[in-house]
Amino acid sequence: MTAPRILVVDDEADLRELLEITLLKMGLDVDSAATLRQARSLFEEHDYSLVLTDMRLPDGLGIELVREISASGKGTPVAVITAFGSAENAVVALKAGAFDYIAKPVALDALRVMVRSALKLTEGGAGQPEANAGASRLIGNSAAMQALRAQIARLARSNAPVSITGESGAGKELAAREIHAQSSRAAKPFVAVNCGAIPETLMEAEFFGYRKGAFTGAADEREGFFQAADGGTLMLDEVADLPLAMQVKLLRAIQERRVRKIGATVEEPVDVRIISATHQDLARCVETGKFRQDLFYRLNVIELALPPLRERLDDLPLLADAILARLAGPGKAALGPGVLEALRAYSFPGNVRELENVLERALAFANDGVIEVGDLSLKAARPGEPGVREPVAPPVIPALPVTPEPAPAVPAAATVPAPGPVSLGPAELPSNLPAYLEQVEREVIQRALQQTQFNRTQAASLLGISVRQLRYSMQKLEISAPED
Repeated sequence: MTAPRILVVDDEADLRELLEITLLKMGLDVDSAATLRQARSLFEEHDYSLVLTDMRLPDGLGIELVREISASGKGTPVAVITAFGSAENAVVALKAGAFDYIAKPVALDALRVMVRSALKLTEGGAGQPEANAGASRLIGNSAAMQALRAQIARLARSNAPVSITGESGAGKELAAREIHAQSSRAAKPFVAVNCGAIPETLMEAEFFGYRKGAFTGAADEREGFFQAADGGTLMLDEVADLPLAMQVKLLRAIQERRVRKIGATVEEPVDVRIISATHQDLARCVETGKFRQDLFYRLNVIELALPPLRERLDDLPLLADAILARLAGPGKAALGPGVLEALRAYSFPGNVRELENVLERALAFANDGVIEVGDLSLKAARPGEPGVREPVAPPVIPALPVTPEPAPAVPAAATVPAPGPVSLGPAELPSNLPAYLEQVEREVIQRALQQTQFNRTQAASLLGISVRQLRYSMQKLEISAPED
């Protein structure tokens, strides 16, 4: 059996020789090229298991080679070598189709890990996506789902970070697990983390781990999420909920691929693929200052958008059958006449998760395992037209309840004076949009706080936001609680 062949492209003779020696010691065959022209010639003559190229070459850019190899149809993974600190080049290369990247000065341990991962992809993973297509976690044969599975199959061949977007309940974690299962990391751990469920004071310890005695209560040494996912995939669900202080630390861990436990003096290398997910608009969060721009570009190398259920209603029969088989067992539950039509007429703001909830509730009321239209209990929910994003979401301002009795007076000095009613004519536009929106936001938040006697939890519930979001908005708008 012939050894896998690697193509090294770099104009620095010393670095090229170092890479050749390292790869030869791994039992691999190595060809080397100093220019883009030589690399193209060698690639046409041989089949390679991996191409390792510098970003800057005497007669062109390595990104050109990345694009040409990606378009060749051979499925050869390409990794790029970037200069220290040039993270932007790495992101550009990953978006162009690069499998992975490594920064100068080249760390040989990281190089070996990357090469082994690429070899697993070419030896055993090239046909894996097609083989797993029939057993996909993502159920449905609609055009949207077929396109989604095809995109996941392509993403599985790369180590690039993926940002999964979609409405709540659309199946973001299932899509992340599907990417992991079809990748060369499938045999390694998949660790999913809900960033919004971790207390801010515990985040660093949970993500990076800690040494024994690092703080009060640290009786034993503990691994963090990064160490637990080493060699595999780390999914950051609801990543938009991360506080800014933690975003800085996460950015360094992703960029350097090294983490330091609390109480440790040295960093340790980690090899994880990052998949992030959120139902919020991260670009909007960047504009409002809630999310760091540099971390956004690090996470959003490749975006995977999941379609809502209302845009793939053709998948309802398959989804319903699969859910009922899981709830009651194969063949033990069924849908009665007219049930599918009633489900198709509903907008499902909660997507597949809501469909499962509806069917589970209906199954509890069904006779002999046959669900009728009356068992669905869809009357309280408002069916909407296809394409309406949130048909049942209450409007923010009108949703504030009217208190039957007048609320206790709040000292005038305790809060920033509320602005007058914001009103514009039909053809009138604000002269300063950010200031206008801040004025509207300040007025609504103050109304909610006054009606709840400055109970932040109740006010946040009235406004449909988290307490953390309310606290951030109050700080930004300089709204303070009354002094007793």
